[in-house]
Amino acid sequence: MSVSTAPTGAVAEEPAAPARRFSLGQPFVYLVALIVAALAIGPVIYVFIGGFRTTADLNANPAGLPDPWVLDNWIQVLTAKRFWGNVLASVFLAVCTTAGVVVAGLMAAYVIARYNFRGRQALYTLFAAGLMFPLTVAALPLTLLLRTLGLHGTYWGVIIPGIAFALPTTIIILTPFLRAIPAEIEEAAVIDGASRMQFFWRILLPLSKPGLITVGILAFVGSWNGYLLPLLVISTGSMPQEWWPLPLGVTQFSTQYSQNTGAVLAYTSLAMIPALVFFLAAEKRIVSGLTGAVKG
Repeated sequence: MSVSTAPTGAVAEEPAAPARRFSLGQPFVYLVALIVAALAIGPVIYVFIGGFRTTADLNANPAGLPDPWVLDNWIQVLTAKRFWGNVLASVFLAVCTTAGVVVAGLMAAYVIARYNFRGRQALYTLFAAGLMFPLTVAALPLTLLLRTLGLHGTYWGVIIPGIAFALPTTIIILTPFLRAIPAEIEEAAVIDGASRMQFFWRILLPLSKPGLITVGILAFVGSWNGYLLPLLVISTGSMPQEWWPLPLGVTQFSTQYSQNTGAVLAYTSLAMIPALVFFLAAEKRIVSGLTGAVKG
């Protein structure tokens, strides 16, 4: 029986890749995505470009481009002391709220995720149920409670409830993330002589960094854009308007300068820019943190 052999230099042919079939659903998906993107980005672009227009130009052609392009609106806002006071107030509220949310949420999520005790699932369910109760439901009792505690009209009257309302989302994200860290790592650390606190600080915190960044960004953006809570607590108190946070400052500025539409649009654009830049710069970290939570 003769056996045929292929030449030494011959190269085996790879199977041809199957041809991709055109699906009628693909153009529809792209069309829907473009429409959604236009609806989301269009108003932001309009507000930003509107800041370069005069009020007369806006009234004559609301949908047109600036003719001419002017910088007076931006200069008027950037040179106003009230604007920078609003910025400092928003930064203080956002930083304090974010720090409180991350610290309190991490401690609560660590206990729920890594300890076995009676009522653990009920506690987790209680935090999950907090997602179903918006701030509007608790507006009246919260206002009365803050008046009783002497926190009404103060920054702490915004920070403490802001932390409380952000905790459900934080714990829902961090608990599965921390639970996904293998128990073998903790056992190995204990064998090497590490205590629970040493394991927490030296091992668990670095491993949970993506989740912490995610909840921190969500808390910061939520506090920066928060309107109802400062409206209930700060605007009805005795605090000067120069030290209101930006969402309230935009409302007050638009009321006082309602005849100068271009300046109002410039003020609104400047109030949006920090949150947009912060969110877009950390987009990948948010996605990685949420992916880790889903896998957990």
